[in-house]
Amino acid sequence: MGEPLLEVRHLKKYFPTKKGLLYAVDDVSFSIEEGKTLGLVGESGCGKSTTGRVILRLHEATGGEVLYRGKNILELSSREMREMRKKMQIVFQDPYSSLNPRLSVKGLIEESLLQQSRGMSSAEREKKVLEIMDMVGLERRLAHSYPHELDGGRRQRIGIARALILEPEFVVLDEPVSALDVCVQAQILNLLMDLQKELKLTYLFISHNLSVVKHISDQIAVMYLGKLVEMADHETIFNAPQHPYTKALLSAIPIPDPTAQTDRIILEGDVTSPINPPPGCRFRSRCRWAMPECAQCAPELMQVGNSTVACHLCRGEQK
Repeated sequence: MGEPLLEVRHLKKYFPTKKGLLYAVDDVSFSIEEGKTLGLVGESGCGKSTTGRVILRLHEATGGEVLYRGKNILELSSREMREMRKKMQIVFQDPYSSLNPRLSVKGLIEESLLQQSRGMSSAEREKKVLEIMDMVGLERRLAHSYPHELDGGRRQRIGIARALILEPEFVVLDEPVSALDVCVQAQILNLLMDLQKELKLTYLFISHNLSVVKHISDQIAVMYLGKLVEMADHETIFNAPQHPYTKALLSAIPIPDPTAQTDRIILEGDVTSPINPPPGCRFRSRCRWAMPECAQCAPELMQVGNSTVACHLCRGEQK
């Protein structure tokens, strides 16, 4: 095991609403080794994107710690955080809405340098922009094009170039391929993996697509309504899942064989409200194996085989 670049400890993010507090991220803990990828998966609304944004302080945390090389970045001043942002970047889901339509490709990529590297000359900035365009597979002839003139794949390459031009160590990839065609998804995923090897990057890869996460991730964390329910390496998650929610997600992955027999787990029941959620397991209303105990107290994360899982059913298998 290598040293963790990032450690998240008991991270919380609650949003006030008219009906009470919305528990978007509730007591989430994990770590990511340097040079590795943690895939964070779950349904829409589970809090995975909020987790990524709170780590980068795009949203301020309600509680917890985010340790970057041992330093809690949630305690940094705005000036110190400005320097830290050179090391921590994000690639957003929608490659069009995240780009300023009034700026050219060159202007979009150069924007970070203008904000963070003000000592560079115009020629130095242009050289660096062209170098990063080559690195992400953007033709130099597109430097003076605008986002509306490009397809989704090229737009996302701009987003990747903007994130990497400051030479970060850690990148949050927030559903970076979900808005792209399948064939383009594969190109962008392969690009991200190549860049990781070349630049020794550490990724938090956020997605609802388990097939995509399996392709790129070393470790996988499954999230449900603000809580982590299972964490393990990608082989364990796919071959020996422990939590009922993880099993349901895996059963929903399409198999490219019309004759194959699949044991699809259909989740029934109502989704627990994330606003002032009741005590107990938040998945119990949709779980076919729910017990009375599940309504009384929330399960704690425990080690079961090679997985870390939060489920009362697994307590007898705890090691």
